[in-house]
Amino acid sequence: MAPDMLLEEPSVALDAGRLAVTRLQLGDFRCYGDARIAVEPRSVVLTGPNGAGKTNLLEAISFLAPGRGLRRARLGEIDRRASPQALASAGAWIVAASVASPRGTVRIGTGREATASGGERRIVRIDGGAAKSQAALAEHVNLVWLTPLMDRLFIEGGSARRRFLDRLVYGFDPAHAGRCAAYEQALRERGKLLREGPYDGAWLGALEENMAGHGIAIAVARLQVAARLDMACADGVAGFPRAALAVAGPVEEWLAEAPALAVEERLRERLLGGRRQDAESGGAAFGPHRSDLRVRHAASGAPAEQCSTGEQKALLIAILLAHARLQTAARGAAPIMLLDEVAAHLDRTRRRALFAELEALGGQSWLTGTEEELFADLRGTAQFLTVRDAVVAAT
Repeated sequence: MAPDMLLEEPSVALDAGRLAVTRLQLGDFRCYGDARIAVEPRSVVLTGPNGAGKTNLLEAISFLAPGRGLRRARLGEIDRRASPQALASAGAWIVAASVASPRGTVRIGTGREATASGGERRIVRIDGGAAKSQAALAEHVNLVWLTPLMDRLFIEGGSARRRFLDRLVYGFDPAHAGRCAAYEQALRERGKLLREGPYDGAWLGALEENMAGHGIAIAVARLQVAARLDMACADGVAGFPRAALAVAGPVEEWLAEAPALAVEERLRERLLGGRRQDAESGGAAFGPHRSDLRVRHAASGAPAEQCSTGEQKALLIAILLAHARLQTAARGAAPIMLLDEVAAHLDRTRRRALFAELEALGGQSWLTGTEEELFADLRGTAQFLTVRDAVVAAT
């Protein structure tokens, strides 16, 4: 199966104002050999034992957006193995989907492809045509997710928080994905030139010019979205603590003092002057890749990393729900939300608050759990599927 062998148009009734996956097809993806699922454009609850394949379905959907998916796996790691003991994969993975949106239905295909040089790349097709890059997906699909792996978001390094914020920015500014990719590529190429030397000064200057231009645009977009989210969180989400958000870093401090063009020139000069130091460290001492998302519990003033595990998760959910509210107002449709095992560690009051907010948003959410009873309040509004041994069935 190839990515351009996309699904037929969905036969289910569509909601013209809703962004939703209506058909999903997986080929050699994780535990799925060839799976085809058709759902209505309302929320989906996936229940079943651990290891059945629930999270794999959410991961497949996450590849409808730019990036490495919700597990940040390498492309070859996703291929299905013929058996647990097999060293070789059964084939290169494929994900195809029909996605309904206020602009109509779009057909998306993506997967891993081997290159002539022996490497691999991710290819993307939209309505049968090849996309120039993954960044094109952000024009069509707006996704956010929450997984158990994110429970440590506030207590680990800043890179995960930057990715989290960038994914929220995609919903407001799809071009942000392309800028982030261009910045990261220039950062890697500059680092390689500095390490290996000798280098072409003109080419190195061009890379630094690229980093400065894209980098300041990235920083400005992050600041703007963080400010909007901070205001949206101030309105509060019933049952959840209010989060206070800010982006911190040298570039953000410069932007508070000077216009963007002046800060862009300042960053370019810093990169030029820091070549020797950066050659020794293997990175770049300045730039938006050094920034961090700071979150506080607004009521107590405590930094998120000092809150309890339960409150940290509640803060994350509050941020995602505030983001979904903003997206619904700005784009006319709520983002598709992938919520993996989200209900297991919430008390009944917060579960009810979460489900009520999801229903009020009117978007499509995909929720997983081992116990169907945890989602009893969604009966009648969501569709329930069971997953066992990579087999999906309606309940």
